[in-house]
Amino acid sequence: MTACAIESPSTGGADGVPGAGCAITADGAYAARLARDGDSWFPERWTLDGPEPYAVPLPGGRPEEPGTEVQPMGDGRVLIHRPAEPRHAFALLYPTGPGTGELPLGAVECPEPGTRLTLLPPAPGGVRAYALAVGPRSSAVWLVAGGAFGPERLAEVPGRCSGGVWLDGAGRLLALDRELGGRTKTVVLDLARAEVSPLLQITEGSDDRLLLADPDSGLLLIASDAPCPGQERLGWGVLGSTLPVRFPECLRVPDCVVTPFAIQPGQVLMPENCAVGLRFDGALGTWVGTWRPAERRVRHLPAPEGWLAGAGVWTREGLLRLPYATQETPCGVADLTAPAEPVRDSGAEPVPAPVPREAEPEPAVRAVTRPVPLQQAPLGRLVTN
Repeated sequence: MTACAIESPSTGGADGVPGAGCAITADGAYAARLARDGDSWFPERWTLDGPEPYAVPLPGGRPEEPGTEVQPMGDGRVLIHRPAEPRHAFALLYPTGPGTGELPLGAVECPEPGTRLTLLPPAPGGVRAYALAVGPRSSAVWLVAGGAFGPERLAEVPGRCSGGVWLDGAGRLLALDRELGGRTKTVVLDLARAEVSPLLQITEGSDDRLLLADPDSGLLLIASDAPCPGQERLGWGVLGSTLPVRFPECLRVPDCVVTPFAIQPGQVLMPENCAVGLRFDGALGTWVGTWRPAERRVRHLPAPEGWLAGAGVWTREGLLRLPYATQETPCGVADLTAPAEPVRDSGAEPVPAPVPREAEPEPAVRAVTRPVPLQQAPLGRLVTN
């Protein structure tokens, strides 16, 4: 399965308030979030791969502070990150009868002013967890869970990095969006060698970011202002392919932010048939879209009430699972089915109110660029047009 949490790898929203969303393991088996009890927050683990989803509360001795992050591990334990600048403490939480067990993992010190440390998205395998410390001039990747001797600094990358997308199933190749010299380009970090290589550069002067990747098919979801300088567009490409990056018109909705959050796995050698889950945020609210690169339209669907900040996971069979929490259903999953066959026409289709209607033919790509310089990275080449 390919899963992602929208706002950040943490459960906090853009304003840093906890409890807005959740993080999901790469295989879709577990999720974790901060749940609310009155004015207090506590970690909660969700089990998603059983007959019915269920939640296990993991409260500690005191409520969690704003800025706390949680992330599920593959064995069902929950990693918690408690920042208290400049110190960042990490521990593993697990249920112990009526209480919560806690295994301290150590801490990371970030003494340089202005440094921000956050968890990276859950790694494939669920055995290890990583964090990104972004300083004024460079960024460091830390192994914070799964190591032999506590937190370990693995690599330092010049420039200010953000994002974090896993490119392989082994959890070795990590893509980061690096801001350096006034431009943002995606680089790939080989964690085994601590080596950094360029990954995505559509034009010399464009800002290019990698949003999602599926290791099975090689499908990439990209944000770039290459087609329209100063205006970010959502596009797609294929890792290791000679095909250009495409920027479909159907992924542009006026006055809306469109964010991909999950790609259907298991579509080996068929990236155009991978279903993609999209989150739409606009003046009319938040809703869900499903789309395939082979299609020229997006299917718009209302989001379930209580949807957890755009989190979701695709199954290999094409089922989009969206976790939600309401007062009546504190732990629920809404299942949406993607069409079995891609639709290749460009006609409009009715969509549920208040979602706007859209469907336009895909234009020719306007950016004329050179191949992405992957050099010796073991990923093949992504060629942009």
